[in-house]
Amino acid sequence: MLRTCVAAAAFVAAADAFAPGSAFLGTAPAARSTAQLRAAPRAAVAPKVSMMAETKAKLTKLPASVKPGVVTGQALKDLLQYAQDNEFAMPGVNIVGTNSINACMEAAAKYGGPIMVTFSKGGGQFIAGKGLDNKDDRASIAGSIAGALHVRAVAELYGVPVVLHTDHCQKAWLPWIDGLMDANEKYFKEHGEPLFSSHMLDLSEESLEENVGICKKYLERFAKCNVLLEMELGVTGGEEDGVDNSEVDSSRLYTQPEEVWYTYEELSKVPNGQFTVAASFGNVHGVYAPGNVDLQPVILHNTQEYIQKKLGCDDKKPVKFVFHGGSGSSVDDIQYAIKAGVVKMNIDTDTQWSFWDGIRGYEAKHREYLQGQIGNPEGAAKPNKKYYDPRMSLRAAEEAMRDRLVQAAKDLNCINVL
Repeated sequence: MLRTCVAAAAFVAAADAFAPGSAFLGTAPAARSTAQLRAAPRAAVAPKVSMMAETKAKLTKLPASVKPGVVTGQALKDLLQYAQDNEFAMPGVNIVGTNSINACMEAAAKYGGPIMVTFSKGGGQFIAGKGLDNKDDRASIAGSIAGALHVRAVAELYGVPVVLHTDHCQKAWLPWIDGLMDANEKYFKEHGEPLFSSHMLDLSEESLEENVGICKKYLERFAKCNVLLEMELGVTGGEEDGVDNSEVDSSRLYTQPEEVWYTYEELSKVPNGQFTVAASFGNVHGVYAPGNVDLQPVILHNTQEYIQKKLGCDDKKPVKFVFHGGSGSSVDDIQYAIKAGVVKMNIDTDTQWSFWDGIRGYEAKHREYLQGQIGNPEGAAKPNKKYYDPRMSLRAAEEAMRDRLVQAAKDLNCINVL
């Protein structure tokens, strides 16, 4: 029986970098050198500037449902479809406090596009306070909620759409998501929308059947209050915020299209279910020297074709992908992935560095004014309060992180898209 395209958004997240490969339907491709990867045939990628010009020239009208402030439900679905139609992706940024949250939204206002503010379990705990007991994830839950409420209080003032998201949640951490869903359901009853836009479940360490089964169970709960699910297939290598896959077998870094299709079929059975799928294609968290990561973004293109044929539809990009572990990726890799339907790319390592680099630069510039409360090159009795005021160095960090995200938005074709 001919299948029709499912309207629900299914998005596949991959992780840090990519590179083309020929063998895809069988076993994972063998690692190849960077030179081999660059020499292999792949879909043509236009230079960054011309691609951006092309994107701007063909922008469709921003959906009426997408407005400044936090977007959820139908507005989120419309925003992601708009991104795919116009071949841009939004940055998805891990934050650890109001400074990094504000830097995200300030960046989005500057580059003229949407932003995804992402809370990890550890980031939520840090917002609540590392001195608190995190028994039963109560600090992680409270901190994530507090951060989300901060975003909701100020997001509209920045004049951009903001997606409130949570990052990797493995099986042992599901009580964290349970607590956040309690908050979503309470907020939904009071405001007609959830507190958060979406949550990610990373059950990639489990069997495919258990992974999809648990995700389906959670999606049934999510769908009742319009929360989007992002789930992961395969494994993102490296280490990030308590999730360490640095020693994982390399074959697990490459997802097969049959796995994505099985996931798509099962999750599409949930009424009102909106979901994304993070399909790994060699992605690794962190930043590594060139040649140390073998990305295969052609997996995304092949999966789109495979699922299109299974659905029997005309849509050449039935799946909406997200790109995990984007820090350190080349512009060519990023834009090749966007051509395959990527609508969001995760960034953490690069923004962590930029935040620190802002503080480092501030200290280097004002070092002689930061050696004591009193006394500097202007005089032994001169006070230094305006230099060691924490707001000064933290503002320098915000500005550096903002500027790094503006550069990321350029790489993602996410400039002036609103």
